[in-house]
Amino acid sequence: MSRPTLPGLQTEPSGAPFFPSFQKEMNRLLEQFRTGFPSLDTALPERFGADMFPAIDVLETEEAIEVSAEVPGVKEDDLEASISGSTLVLKGEKSSDHREDEDNYHLVERRFGSFRRQIPLGFTPEEESVEASFVDGVLKVKITKPAAAKSSVQKINISRK
Repeated sequence: MSRPTLPGLQTEPSGAPFFPSFQKEMNRLLEQFRTGFPSLDTALPERFGADMFPAIDVLETEEAIEVSAEVPGVKEDDLEASISGSTLVLKGEKSSDHREDEDNYHLVERRFGSFRRQIPLGFTPEEESVEASFVDGVLKVKITKPAAAKSSVQKINISRK
């Protein structure tokens, strides 16, 4: 008995085609990481990991790059922004405690996690050209472009042949 050699024809022992079932399983795992792991107590609003990868908005203008990162629940002391070469690095940690004391039970849950986001800038900023603020769980970083980065765009004429 010969074995099929085309990837789409290979089957699992269950008889299902290998790649479609593999793709389905990978999609399921990625979705689970994206949305967070199910919590044991669904009455609690947070799920582990669901908000530890902050959403960011990047706006590029002629003069600067502005980055906004939503980091609700992260304290200012647990947040760090730095520039490494031509990359903006955002790091932070979040921890929370949930405590319930009743007559017949005592519940304490602790959740914690950290994140690190790297945003390539395309240029190395000059010293003192970066401003940052943190208000109501939103970190805003404004990086003024150096003169070389502002004039580095060169338009290319395209001709028809």
